[in-house]
Amino acid sequence: MFGEFKVHAGDFATNRKAQFLPNTFFMPKADAIWGNEKYQSTDVEELAPASEENVKRIGGTVGWGAAGAVILGPVGLLAGLLAGGRKKEVTFIVKFTDGKKALCTADNKTFTKMQASQF
Repeated sequence: MFGEFKVHAGDFATNRKAQFLPNTFFMPKADAIWGNEKYQSTDVEELAPASEENVKRIGGTVGWGAAGAVILGPVGLLAGLLAGGRKKEVTFIVKFTDGKKALCTADNKTFTKMQASQF
């Protein structure tokens, strides 16, 4: 099934929509007005809900640390932890085998499908 998600930071065009179809990620090209880079689920090295720790680990303390703090923020992170499984959106990191990475947000249903594609 088709799902859209938003790219906030990373090696792809930011503030644009990306798509997930069964076992395929379409990430917006950073150097073009339109067009996508296509990745199969087997090209995903890491896919995990964003936390301050893994945003810094994957993105580096300088570049993504600020983006993670803006998007997650201590209050947002705490609210997300308190809400538990009731969250409607998930902010997550994805890292591909070619080294490209992104900080994104998707609805819970789309993120669950992405995770399922990893098994």
